[in-house]
Amino acid sequence: MTSRVISAFAAEEEKRVLSLKPVLAPVHGRYGDHPHQSYDAWPADDPDAPVVILLHGGYWRYDRMHLTPFAAYLSQQGFDVLLPGFRRSGGAGGYPETFDDVARIVDTLPQGRPYVLAGHCSGGHLALWCAARGLLPPGSRWHTRTLPTSVLALAPITDLTATRRDDLSNGAALQLLGGEAAFDERLPEVDPLTLLREAGTTGVPTVLLHGAVDEEVPLTQFSDYAAVHHGLRTVVLPGIGHYTLIEPGAPGARAVAETLREMSAAFGPRPSDRAGEEAAHR
Repeated sequence: MTSRVISAFAAEEEKRVLSLKPVLAPVHGRYGDHPHQSYDAWPADDPDAPVVILLHGGYWRYDRMHLTPFAAYLSQQGFDVLLPGFRRSGGAGGYPETFDDVARIVDTLPQGRPYVLAGHCSGGHLALWCAARGLLPPGSRWHTRTLPTSVLALAPITDLTATRRDDLSNGAALQLLGGEAAFDERLPEVDPLTLLREAGTTGVPTVLLHGAVDEEVPLTQFSDYAAVHHGLRTVVLPGIGHYTLIEPGAPGARAVAETLREMSAAFGPRPSDRAGEEAAHR
């Protein structure tokens, strides 16, 4: 097994972004009884602000604290931001608990509001999986017809088989699915690429955004997924790596915020807004 080797540019970027001081959220809440079933919220002053639910990365192992500076940054850009935690690999989570929690998050936290489900790295995998839950067999514990309004996958893991093959983050995919013996059996229910192969689309408006010089996730993860998902919009940022997508104020993060604005604009006015416009024209 070869050790992971990255450039000085990528190493400095990773250290800089992951060393940012966590930001305390103004609001905390719970969506379940387990200690990890909690969330941080940055509510917007504007009741009509677009809602963003962020799923953090960390190869399904680490907590959400590294993403709090980015969540606070998006709040400053005018978004209503929710950053949930969930049970994670190596502890209380993995298969099926991590997926149970993420399904519960998207089924309950939006409270009927349109929203963008955004995820970075392994959080991007979970966001893409949420969009594909309608493709699961009706008997699956995670099958649903209530899907995210739209999904923004930031430098996502899209292919768990390739993640296993390339031994990303020292066996993270195997750990998520419970080891070698269970991997092949569990894969079809939780792998975005596998779920898409026959259907070709999730039916959820989806954008895949990544840096052209990402050294954390192999670029083939992005190109292979794009080749299967019909109607996918792909945004490639020249000169941008893996972590500056979530670095407040950095060019990558500014591009993410702008993409979120574009995606949120597609929601159109809320029903109450439309009622007001109709009344004004009577």
